[in-house]
Amino acid sequence: MLLLLTGTVFVNSPAALIARLTPKALGENFWIIVILLYYVLATLLPIDKIIGKLYPVFGVVLITMAVGIYVGIIKGGYHIPEIVLADLHPDSLPVWPYMFVTVACGAISGFHATQSPMISKCISSELEGRKVFYGAMLAESVIALIWAAGGVSFYGTTKGLNDALSSLGQSGVVYDISTGMLGGIGGILAIVGVIACPITSGDTAFRSARLILAEMTGLDQKNIKNRLIITIPLLAIGALLTQLDFNVLWRYFSWSNQTLAMISLWIATAYLLIYAENRYYTLITALPATFMSAVSMTYILMAKEGFSIESKVAYPSGVFFSLVCFGIYVYAFIKRNKKA
Repeated sequence: MLLLLTGTVFVNSPAALIARLTPKALGENFWIIVILLYYVLATLLPIDKIIGKLYPVFGVVLITMAVGIYVGIIKGGYHIPEIVLADLHPDSLPVWPYMFVTVACGAISGFHATQSPMISKCISSELEGRKVFYGAMLAESVIALIWAAGGVSFYGTTKGLNDALSSLGQSGVVYDISTGMLGGIGGILAIVGVIACPITSGDTAFRSARLILAEMTGLDQKNIKNRLIITIPLLAIGALLTQLDFNVLWRYFSWSNQTLAMISLWIATAYLLIYAENRYYTLITALPATFMSAVSMTYILMAKEGFSIESKVAYPSGVFFSLVCFGIYVYAFIKRNKKA
């Protein structure tokens, strides 16, 4: 159930969804341009000027949307299929490793890790980081679960949902579920919440990309000219990406997201090996890093958008890669303890 819908339906094309709520004369391309212009401002200006002002509003809308769909399921008397261990995907995609890549942002997210430098400018204490990051990811997981439940209950089965996705597209499915469960006004509010998801991912993604490129190139970002030198080509690439199949594009994003999480966890492990008072604390990051190493390697080996290698080869290869990574960690751990 989650494998089919979580992180897929409402992340793909915000412009297509907005186009459904506005006069046809404006069209999807118009909203793509509007969104890209917003991204320009969000990427260029200080974080507290636009993003900091809009995000509380987006947050309220997101929560309202989730509550609305949840109430719609209950009041509408929709039947949610029972959670079972069987693979319910119509195409019988294997749960391992696809599940752990599909629920990328709701489980463990390298993309969210890139937001740390920006979030640090918006909180008064480092202690608030746990509430911000853990709270946000838990909330995102709940929202994903609600939409997964809404999708399969509205269309009856995962196959029904899959058929709807094939015929209507992601924006059509979100529109159908929202208006079908909540009516006109409630449906529009739910869709606005859905639109906020990808837009708020895009603005911070471009912003963090600018900061990363600035660090790599050494361009001082206090100068607006230097900001434009990085921002304009970056957003031009983003505009080109809007012309691609979002289904495929999202899979690459999900895999790169989990791969970035894997790399970040190993970097954190290396840092803790050097600076942690108790080096056994490194297991807190080393164990999930090992798990994510297996996920990322197995997925890219067997996925169609990867190397399309058979599972009987991809599975042991992914496990072997993760064991090699863990073996390097154990070697570094023993070596560090001897020095201590």
